[in-house]
Amino acid sequence: MSDPRDPVAEPAYKDRTFRSPAGIAGGVLLLALGAWLGVDAVIRGEGRTPWLALAGLLLAVPLVVAFTVRPVVYANDDRLRIRNPFRTITLPWASVASLRSGYSNEVLTNDGAKYQLWAIPVSLRGRKRAARRKSQAAAAGDPTGGRPFLDPHAPPTRAPGDLSMDELRELAERRAQEESAQGEPVVRWAYEIVAPCAAGAVLLAVLLAVT
Repeated sequence: MSDPRDPVAEPAYKDRTFRSPAGIAGGVLLLALGAWLGVDAVIRGEGRTPWLALAGLLLAVPLVVAFTVRPVVYANDDRLRIRNPFRTITLPWASVASLRSGYSNEVLTNDGAKYQLWAIPVSLRGRKRAARRKSQAAAAGDPTGGRPFLDPHAPPTRAPGDLSMDELRELAERRAQEESAQGEPVVRWAYEIVAPCAAGAVLLAVLLAVT
């Protein structure tokens, strides 16, 4: 069990996980389609076609995984860990200056760095739908703001991405001063994604150049 007084110790409690189910579903469909077309080209193709298909798969599969399946945000009482397409960023709560939502969800650090939260996409349609429900509830005299439970003090309906950001902001404000949440940001490149993409791009360029 980790020592809560040690700022580098791993937390002993489970992370909260934020990710996009729609993004994962889209990625799985793209991977299935790519595998079907790629394997068919490798088996039935002639000449350089199988090699071109293999190079294309080596380039495309990691990219699809990076932008759809890989993104996830983990949050616990000590730190925020952001797994973006090509990097993993670990931010102790003390290093987080703010979390903001606009056309994308972002976290800003005390040293001025900015990181996008790919796993928590912004849905303008969801925001409009939530605002419409709130307006309809207000017009009908519903004090719950369209919430499905009867709590006059409940916050108004929000889009799912905005609710996730609210939860992260609350966690950052509550834990920033804790000793276990101190530390500096750590950024690690996802070489398991970058390396096969680079290899596939080089192989594809060579094959096309000699065609």
